[in-house]
Amino acid sequence: MRIFRDHRRIPEDARGASAAIGNFDGVHRGHRSVLEIAREAAPDAPLGVLTFEPHPREYFAPDAPPFRLTSAAARASRLQKIGVETLFELPFDAALASLSPEAFAQDVLADGLGLAHAVVGADFCFGKGRAGTADDLKAFGAKMGFGVTIAPLMKAGDRQVSSTAIRRALSEGRPRAAQDLLGHWHRIEGPVLHGEKRGRDLGYPTANMSIDGLHPPRFGVYAVFADVLTGPHTGTYRGAASIGVRPMFGENQANIETFLFDFKGDLYGAQVSVALVEFLRPEENFDSLDALITQMEDDCARARAILEAA
Repeated sequence: MRIFRDHRRIPEDARGASAAIGNFDGVHRGHRSVLEIAREAAPDAPLGVLTFEPHPREYFAPDAPPFRLTSAAARASRLQKIGVETLFELPFDAALASLSPEAFAQDVLADGLGLAHAVVGADFCFGKGRAGTADDLKAFGAKMGFGVTIAPLMKAGDRQVSSTAIRRALSEGRPRAAQDLLGHWHRIEGPVLHGEKRGRDLGYPTANMSIDGLHPPRFGVYAVFADVLTGPHTGTYRGAASIGVRPMFGENQANIETFLFDFKGDLYGAQVSVALVEFLRPEENFDSLDALITQMEDDCARARAILEAA
């Protein structure tokens, strides 16, 4: 997959894509439905995605609590896995935010990216003040030389498939409900960082990863699958992960610490993707290290049983 970050410098062989437009946070089932429509609308055109970095919500409300389901890198990785050939990851800045809907359609989509076709959701808004609608884009496309398809919103049962609904499920400690909407396990992906190494001292060495900038799932312990993506230990492992601030050891920044079953090796610096499968219990403050170790033994036993059946 090729990634372009400047709509004014698109090579000729990257023009003419059929692109789905949106933020694609989580790359959930609704997003994949939009991509399938883009593929079917112009089967001979490269399949593309137009998205923005940072997320427009981050640009307009930089001090708001973290809300993203995936980092830009994790989003790009998942889009590549499902067949996207071209990713237009445009910087969302003052210049882009100030474009009128018509200027965005002309300068970015038609002249800049040279799209053959664009697919957007029925609730798509664009341009300064979110003044443009999906119907407006369809009218602009007819005038400017690219096709537009408006994709219906997807539902799972009686629930709309949306990033908002997925965040709610994760906040409530319901990763299986999030999976139903995503179409895959919710994953936290990033490099393994050096931590306090308390887990090693307790007999449970963990791979520590930051969750900065991401929507925090409910704090507590989860049964997880972990994919080690880089380094000498690449592969898929089962494990138990703790998300939170570790109250027993004083106030700390929230992170995720994953213990991989039956694993020996050094993962520092490796890129790891942790899939949340089932919430086991809330984060707790124990009276003693012995009580904590006893609980960790129980957590791991429960996680093993859950993952064997998953």
